[in-house]
Amino acid sequence: MANLFDPTLAPEGEPKKVVVGDFIQWKRTDLISDYPLAEYSAEYVARIHGGGDTEIKLPATENDTYLFTVDSATSASFVAGRYYWQLEITQTSSGNRIVVDRGEFEAIVDLDNNQADPRNHAEIMVSKIESLLEGKADSDVTYYMINGRALTKLSYKELQEARDYYRAEAARLRHIEDLKHGRTNGNTIKVRF
Repeated sequence: MANLFDPTLAPEGEPKKVVVGDFIQWKRTDLISDYPLAEYSAEYVARIHGGGDTEIKLPATENDTYLFTVDSATSASFVAGRYYWQLEITQTSSGNRIVVDRGEFEAIVDLDNNQADPRNHAEIMVSKIESLLEGKADSDVTYYMINGRALTKLSYKELQEARDYYRAEAARLRHIEDLKHGRTNGNTIKVRF
């Protein structure tokens, strides 16, 4: 594995996942031919899914390439979740700006944080729905009215269907992680010729 602190070994292109509180860096050498460093600057702007006031701005360090770095203190302020980013190029002489690329990344929790929940959304939903199913026998009212406002709860069958959906989604996500890390499971068929 390469030393991820060494700027000369920074990976090409944006990360897809970052751990909150980690040092992160990457480069974009593909921009240099169209946007020479002496005439342009580059900056990423990111915002969490759902919007809000929090905006992340990451200007490039311009030595011999467009290098982007995020120190640990800065990424520690990231809220876990999915972010959408755009890469902006600004012409130094005019101040004009254009967006040249867009994408997304996921900020995931740091397990050093005592409050961190490493489960994905599907695993959290399975747990919540199972908790509702356990309490369903105690409060089996599916419809009630308060001050003229009607509330309808999900039926036992609807909760079971939702649980089964999220169980399958959680299994699919685990399978993707297993494949990414070279682990096999019951769904892998090995053949020798």
